[in-house]
Amino acid sequence: MAPVGSPTHHSASPAGIEQHSIDWVPLSERHGKPSSVGAIWFVGSLNLTGLATGVVTLSMGASLVWTVIATVLGSLFGTFFMAFHSAQGPQLGLPQLVQSRPQFGYLGAAFTVWMFALINYVAFNTSDALLSGQALNMLTGIPNGLGYAMAAVVAAVIALFGYEWIHRLNKWLTWPFVVITAAITGAALFGGGLPDGVWDAGPFDLAPFMLVFVFVAGFQLGWAPYVSDYSRYLRPDVPVRSTFWWTYLPSAISGIWVFVLGAVVSAGAPKGADPVTALKLAADRLFSGFGTVAVSVLLVGLLSIMAINQYGGSLTMISIMDSFRPVKPTRAIRVATIGIMMVAVGTVSILVGIDQFNWFFANVVVVLTYLFIPWTAINLVDFFFVRRGQYVVKEIFNPRGIYGRWGWRGNLSYGIGLACMAPFMVITGLYVGPVAESLGGVDYSIFVGLPVSGILYRLFARSLDLDAERRMVREEGLLAPLH
Repeated sequence: MAPVGSPTHHSASPAGIEQHSIDWVPLSERHGKPSSVGAIWFVGSLNLTGLATGVVTLSMGASLVWTVIATVLGSLFGTFFMAFHSAQGPQLGLPQLVQSRPQFGYLGAAFTVWMFALINYVAFNTSDALLSGQALNMLTGIPNGLGYAMAAVVAAVIALFGYEWIHRLNKWLTWPFVVITAAITGAALFGGGLPDGVWDAGPFDLAPFMLVFVFVAGFQLGWAPYVSDYSRYLRPDVPVRSTFWWTYLPSAISGIWVFVLGAVVSAGAPKGADPVTALKLAADRLFSGFGTVAVSVLLVGLLSIMAINQYGGSLTMISIMDSFRPVKPTRAIRVATIGIMMVAVGTVSILVGIDQFNWFFANVVVVLTYLFIPWTAINLVDFFFVRRGQYVVKEIFNPRGIYGRWGWRGNLSYGIGLACMAPFMVITGLYVGPVAESLGGVDYSIFVGLPVSGILYRLFARSLDLDAERRMVREEGLLAPLH
């Protein structure tokens, strides 16, 4: 049996069920344009979870004006790193997390990065589950749990068909979503539901401002562990700048739009209203019944994101299993892992409940941001500054290969970076680091973890024998120099 990373070929039509999972995509199957990536990351935020992100930001203590400013800056900052991860896909033809093996090792990546990534998928899909259940309950009256199950089944089918259909779906949804979201924006801004003085900036308070900044940056950075999964079928001669900009601009623009919209919708809703209720109230101010239309459309967008999370969670579970025993990329294993994701998310969503959505979602995003900040620095430094996109693909899938079982450079840089961040962290209601507390509750952790982890890894990587590795890359003949 060939290992999962072997450059095998599959004959399935692009219109059918995807054959690949975590294996390398052969050049003969590379296709598409960078603009197709843009549709995914534009529609990726125009849904109930994106709107909920804005609803949560306004609960963090800043005025609407300062919340909007922090949201814009946070989105521009977090999307910057996420978009550079997207640019790795065409070069390597591999899922994002498999690319962590050269930094963290064959087993090391499974015990650190991939475990956190799986938590990321379950947590975000739990948020999606809560919102989908609430939306279907509001639209049809069915119980929240049954609503989630129905939404999850639809998302699972999309995830099973995989890469090609996820791209197609988001392309079809782009312009209808622009029209509906524009109408919701008009209703929220000019429908008369905002209280007097809502646009008065008020005094500037750095602590809640930074809470919003880190939260929004973290939401955008949360795409990083799987963003290149959706660019890995592009041909390797696609320039880095093309993939970067077709990811950065659509994601940042749509993110800012829907996050700010969520904050405005929340400002016009009763205190403590869940995101679905707040949306319906705002949209109904345009005309009676439009709230139902708005919830329905953004629910469809949520199904697309649930599919992306189930797809990514499936690849992550397969990656973890492959670290202990080689896994053949079959449809059966994808069906099984997607099913496990559905059950796990359903169980957690029942335990959390819609009433705890804001608290759960806010803390999940922040904690996951902390966990992925060191990883994103290490992974990007390795790709762009150390190995410059040159990896031996077969060795990534070799448990006794040149990348080792435990990559001490990546793991040590990660551990030190996370430890240095801890005193600066702020997790609302759970933990405030000593340095953050002395600074009045201001969270600077993101500005500590990125440089510390990245610089340490760059220093540790000086002992790598890159000349020998590059000779192996040339002999393998699968990867070309970066464009």
